[in-house]
Amino acid sequence: MYGQETFMKVHKITARDNDYPDTLRNIATPPKQLFYLGASLSNLDQRPTVAIVGSRKVSHYGQQVTAELASALASRQITIVSGLALGVDGIAHQAALEAGGKAIAVLPCGLDKIYPATNYQLAKRILEQGGTLITEYPAGTEPFKQNFIARNRIVAGLAQATLITEAAEKSGSLHTANFALEQGKEVLAVPGNITSYLSAGTNNLIKSGATPVTGPGDVFAALNLSVKLETVHEIVAANYEEQIILKLLTSGVSDGTELLDLSKLGTAVFNQTLTMMEITGKIKAAGNDSWLIT
Repeated sequence: MYGQETFMKVHKITARDNDYPDTLRNIATPPKQLFYLGASLSNLDQRPTVAIVGSRKVSHYGQQVTAELASALASRQITIVSGLALGVDGIAHQAALEAGGKAIAVLPCGLDKIYPATNYQLAKRILEQGGTLITEYPAGTEPFKQNFIARNRIVAGLAQATLITEAAEKSGSLHTANFALEQGKEVLAVPGNITSYLSAGTNNLIKSGATPVTGPGDVFAALNLSVKLETVHEIVAANYEEQIILKLLTSGVSDGTELLDLSKLGTAVFNQTLTMMEITGKIKAAGNDSWLIT
């Protein structure tokens, strides 16, 4: 299905197997069996893991904060867990991969039915970069409605903390937050505009005691990780274009003309990206058409 033989071998494990994730053994209803493609989860505890979830319908604000946080965490060797869904899930996976990180996608169906089908290439890339696709359902299982909620307990169970970046009041991602609480895991949420219905769920979580997240440092603190925040800011990229420019700036290129030439971006896209990076505080003008990371 994936076009390469290495992507075709589905592994099956049960709670009796040594490579069954310890993090799932202790949840209320551990999966009796797991099927996975890609990297084994037996060494899951060797890297910090964070679940990033949220609404399928996501605002520009939600897209930006999800991408920036996922990128910052993944670039610090934190594995990003999510459900491969449209919206926040897919954005988090994509940003983690673009930052050179690893991702784990938990599916609500058999591995022969990547859902949604529009994220087929994303699923393939997760495997190509050493990540994992995992499910508790055997081949041939359709993505039935009840599977989505059940899937969320695995998403929360595989992670040390669950971060909801944008969610409406009745978003399915709130089930993941509830599962994380039941499992004794940290729940974090990004505050949003109080007039936006897309942020009602996250704002309510914060009112109920979830840890507010306004930057990657809040996630590192929740995980008890010591990271210099000034270095984190240097590597945060909201999209592929920003990542290219940040890499060039980090390598010592600062002249605007040289940046444009080496980036291989169109002039309009390049200028728009520079403007957004300056507005969001990632870079600053140093005079004579030169730029510096802030």
